[in-house]
Amino acid sequence: MRVVSGNYGGRPLKTLAGKTTRPTTDKVKGAIFNMIGPYFSGGRVLDLFAGSGSLSIEAISRGMDFAVQVEKDRSAQTVILENIKMTKESQKFQLLKIPAERALSVLAEPFDLVLLDPPYAKEHIMKNLLEMQSRQLLTENAIVVCETDKAVELPEMIGELHLTKQKIYGISKISIYEF
Repeated sequence: MRVVSGNYGGRPLKTLAGKTTRPTTDKVKGAIFNMIGPYFSGGRVLDLFAGSGSLSIEAISRGMDFAVQVEKDRSAQTVILENIKMTKESQKFQLLKIPAERALSVLAEPFDLVLLDPPYAKEHIMKNLLEMQSRQLLTENAIVVCETDKAVELPEMIGELHLTKQKIYGISKISIYEF
């Protein structure tokens, strides 16, 4: 696995051994960013189920200013910290070593990009997005990227967020929401 494009393009990323996380392939990661960008002129990104941190590192590589990565698994946290070190810009990242639900209760500033790649279960995505909206954690131009199993059906609307794009890649479905 590697950073696909941007300032860190081509740099290798570590992944977690075993089956506790499901890293987004380089092909799918490239496709996601082509759907939403592919480049940014600043902004804050929230990677709520960070895993290896690959998606938010890609977002920073492509021009976002700051990433908050949330991950409760200790082994994954170690991998994220190694991947952040590879960027040589650790000041652009904050790792919260807590569960996603707890993170949503402590975060205070809004995000321009939200990356949701949870353990495959749609209930958490809808619950998390409703919580983010009620806590005003999304900017008015926020883009939300949800990665789910291809069989998961997310609704057209989640609160005020509207499904704008959806594509299937292998076993994964990418759903993009915006206000």
